[in-house]
Amino acid sequence: MGVEEIKKRCVVAVIRGASIETIIPMARALKDGGVTALEITMETPKALAVIEKAADVFGNEMFVGAGTVLDAETARAAILSGARFVFSPTVRKETIEITKRYGVISVPGAFTPTEILTAYEYGADVIKVFPAGSVGPGYFKNVAGPLPHIPLMPTGGIDMDNASDYIRAGAVAVGVGSSLVDPKRELTDDYLALITENAKKLMDQVQAARRL
Repeated sequence: MGVEEIKKRCVVAVIRGASIETIIPMARALKDGGVTALEITMETPKALAVIEKAADVFGNEMFVGAGTVLDAETARAAILSGARFVFSPTVRKETIEITKRYGVISVPGAFTPTEILTAYEYGADVIKVFPAGSVGPGYFKNVAGPLPHIPLMPTGGIDMDNASDYIRAGAVAVGVGSSLVDPKRELTDDYLALITENAKKLMDQVQAARRL
């Protein structure tokens, strides 16, 4: 279920610094553009309340999860607040185990082939290759070559210009941050419309790349 759920969504919007007041209009703008997976990072103030708010308002319409989860205790708290997936920047066996214990999708971050294989053997559903943008799609493709059975997705430096390149290199999905939605910007009607426009454009590009 985990791999297919992430793959079906194509794009995970990474939201850093959202508030209870801003998360709903941002998420709705993303949803209107076709992006229905939302990662709320745990360094966000009152992150658990933000996750709970988004999960309550959107239910199954949006796939809401937690990001930057550094330990098992934080993973459990996020899951109890409504997170349906847990993204981590690193590989921690305990975090993967508790995530799977609660039946939630586990996506730890790894960079080297050894880290990627270790995370997969620990039970991760998808491995987040991070920071992918620092090495590019070529590295991603080379790593995926000898590990074709491991679902990989890039985050870190992924934007409108290169997302489709990673899909063509074998990614099951991509994680996109401030190039898609920037919580620091004022949420005017014009900016919300821009979020929707960019989300639609990104989804079109990713889906087209997947069909090649």
